[in-house]
Amino acid sequence: MIVVMDLHSTEEQIKKVEERLEELGFSSHLIRGVEKIVIGAVGGNREAARERLELLPGVEKVVPVMAPYKIVSREYQEHGSIVKVGELSIGGEEIAVIAGPCAVESRETLLSAAQAVARSGARFLRGGAFKPRTSPYSFQGMREEGLEILAWAREKTGLKIVTEVINPQDVELVASYADILQIGARNMQNFALLKEVGRQEKPVLLKRGMSATIEEWLMAAEYIASSGNSNIILCERGIRTFETYTRNTLDVSAVPLVKQLSHLPVLVDPSHSSGNWKLVAPLALAGLAAGADGLMIEVHPNPASALSDGPQSLTPAHFHELMQKLAPLAQLMGRSLRQEALVS
Repeated sequence: MIVVMDLHSTEEQIKKVEERLEELGFSSHLIRGVEKIVIGAVGGNREAARERLELLPGVEKVVPVMAPYKIVSREYQEHGSIVKVGELSIGGEEIAVIAGPCAVESRETLLSAAQAVARSGARFLRGGAFKPRTSPYSFQGMREEGLEILAWAREKTGLKIVTEVINPQDVELVASYADILQIGARNMQNFALLKEVGRQEKPVLLKRGMSATIEEWLMAAEYIASSGNSNIILCERGIRTFETYTRNTLDVSAVPLVKQLSHLPVLVDPSHSSGNWKLVAPLALAGLAAGADGLMIEVHPNPASALSDGPQSLTPAHFHELMQKLAPLAQLMGRSLRQEALVS
């Protein structure tokens, strides 16, 4: 439920409400908006608490949250969240573009990709150091050495790092290098991992599971938020359907729907959803037109030699061409897209 405080309520009144919520068995989350102050309450006996809370000084009203996902719902927070990543933001006016190879393969390859995407205007560098693969014989990633290479590329280009964590015991290690921790589709319902990333402060990019419903996806986000970290970015990356011509099926409808249900920013991954580099550009444009706050795109200097997901990776030239197409659409949508080079 949500405790709506009077805009002029004092710090002491807010503290009293939080203390009473704790006494009643609730955990509380304070949100200071421009137009109102609200305290989100999770757990406890909602019906028994409502009358007691409404009698406290500074309380305007108590509103039940009907959605099963409480903290990440629009009922809990009406305005869209903006997730801060250092001096950058995801969910604001600027479209966030995350680009780079599927996996960290070497210093030379990663730096080449990072410089290329930065020149075209990307703000974030993706690259997997830990790779959960369908086959145990496929390339599994460079692990901590891969994280060190990502950090080195960040120093060279100024790009923020987005990389995947796949085990709860690796969260602290990955968080010490990454700017954003990614939870991949296969781990969307790895609840131990969700709780662990929720206990640290770095933003979390949560990909939708390939067979997950929208409610299951949002409930996974709720696991992270309820553990203390509300800096969550959702990513639609395609779901499994009966279609065989594409790797997955991009659920474009999920973008506007989730933005109605939740205040969290939503990205689209056209690379994993299609599995075919020729489809990446049209799907990226479709995602942006549907209201996505950003895109996550695989780019490799030489896709034919990539150790992971080469067929869906754009070359730097194709990525630059895509960025040129995205800019006028972003403007039409009332958004902006950085196109000036971050590196020379």
